[in-house]
Amino acid sequence: MLFAHDTVAALHCATDLVNTQSAAPDTLGDVDALERFFETHGFTGVRRGTADELEAVRALRPALRKLWTAGSTAEVAALVNQLLSQADARPWLTDHDDWGWHIHATAPDAPLAQRIAAESAMAFADLVRLRELDRLRLCEADDCTAVLVDLSRNHSRRYCDTGNCGNRQHVAAYRARKRTATDTS
Repeated sequence: MLFAHDTVAALHCATDLVNTQSAAPDTLGDVDALERFFETHGFTGVRRGTADELEAVRALRPALRKLWTAGSTAEVAALVNQLLSQADARPWLTDHDDWGWHIHATAPDAPLAQRIAAESAMAFADLVRLRELDRLRLCEADDCTAVLVDLSRNHSRRYCDTGNCGNRQHVAAYRARKRTATDTS
């Protein structure tokens, strides 16, 4: 399944935002961390760089996490509609920064949390419309609470990018196989 670049970018942003509180300590702990997050995800528009802006973005995380844990498509759709409504989303086409034409869901002067909420909601709406909600996953590592979006062609991704979950799981499985082989010989 091929997704538009703005959908992919918004899905990665939502995933990364939710995962900022999956690790200890919280990786979105101060205004500087928010600025780095803002830069990493290429948001355009107003940056206030205030503690209030940071708290508004941090407050968005539980609502976004619910999209991964929702029990049905109808529940995801209701959550998406709630995010769009709360963000006062009014989608419009734009062409900037060599991205080609894409959709922004709020005005450039809207608060950052509203822009993240609206653009994330639009991306999740694409997953609903395309019947691709199975791409939303929780990391399968036993000691991890992170979320992930599996955009692989064969839908095979099982571990997050927040640490070395995949590597740790593979090493543990290898060692278990080695122990079993040694025990049986």
